Amino acid sequence: MRQIVLDTETTGIDPNDGHRIIEIGCVELLDRKLTGRHFHYYINPQREVEAGAIEVHGITNEMLADKPLFAAVAEEFLDFVRGAELVIHNAPFDIGFLDMELALLPGKQPRLRDICGVIDTLVMARQKHPGQRNSLDALCQRYYVDNSQRDLHGALLDAEILADVYLIMTGGQTNLALAGEENDSEGGAGTGIRRVDDNRPALKVVRASEAELAAHQEQLQIIDKASGGNCLWLNVGEGD
Repeated sequence: MRQIVLDTETTGIDPNDGHRIIEIGCVELLDRKLTGRHFHYYINPQREVEAGAIEVHGITNEMLADKPLFAAVAEEFLDFVRGAELVIHNAPFDIGFLDMELALLPGKQPRLRDICGVIDTLVMARQKHPGQRNSLDALCQRYYVDNSQRDLHGALLDAEILADVYLIMTGGQTNLALAGEENDSEGGAGTGIRRVDDNRPALKVVRASEAELAAHQEQLQIIDKASGGNCLWLNVGEGD
């Protein structure tokens, strides 16, 4: 099963007002494990980024001046996500912007839901935790996912964090390899999440000594006498 965890950053909140995508970040899951493959670009939106949006993600107009247009990365993006299941927090927002960008391209372009499945983790979180805060930061706190590097929103980092949250929220274990460890051409894959190494040595097992076992048995006899013969621990293993 191939899944792509996806996030975007934009010039504003509504594509119908002419706002555009300025960053796309995606990480790949294969059979619920991070593969290390990712897609990440900053994009020149050919318009000004709103001041309120800059306060959220910190991406300025000057930073985007020399970045590629969406048209230049669209084919690579579609090849990366085609046939996969997209995992997105508040999917209508990102899907709406991406479909708008695709619609602006020449020729007949697909809508994302025509070539991908979509899972909305915000809908999933609201079903699991009704009446609670279900922002990505709130879910990180709830599931003990490290988001300490998330001072500002960033598409690739948020996709990595969402991958951890999604895997925990759906009952699976995250793969402990970091997707996007290698720097990409846009320099956006260097930020990561600290995960525990699953190749660490096994924990040492310390077994009780004969004297400790004898003292334990003596204590159980005292409990059994005080409870009128109802010490359950003395009967552990009987009848198996």
